[in-house]
Amino acid sequence: MELKKPALVGTLESSDVQIKLFPNPGKGIDIDLQSVVKTLFGDAIEATIREVLKNFDVKDARVEVYDKGALDFAIRARMECAVCRAAEIHYDWGKEDQHGQN
Repeated sequence: MELKKPALVGTLESSDVQIKLFPNPGKGIDIDLQSVVKTLFGDAIEATIREVLKNFDVKDARVEVYDKGALDFAIRARMECAVCRAAEIHYDWGKEDQHGQN
């Protein structure tokens, strides 16, 4: 899936995560993670980010992550939202299909 524009999701509040997602044509996946729990959970956070990108078949993206102790489900939800915004996918968040397909 091609990212068409930058996207910003989340907040810098405690227990949340702010994610900035940018197109990165031909340069693969580049993740810049800043987290208050990076020493303990940095690898797991990065794995979650890569998994969401893989699920959406995003091969080229630059991701800036500012984590304030968000749980995995919050990171995953923020990433899914960021991908949908960046790829300009109109998504009905009331449905269960996470890839915007009916």
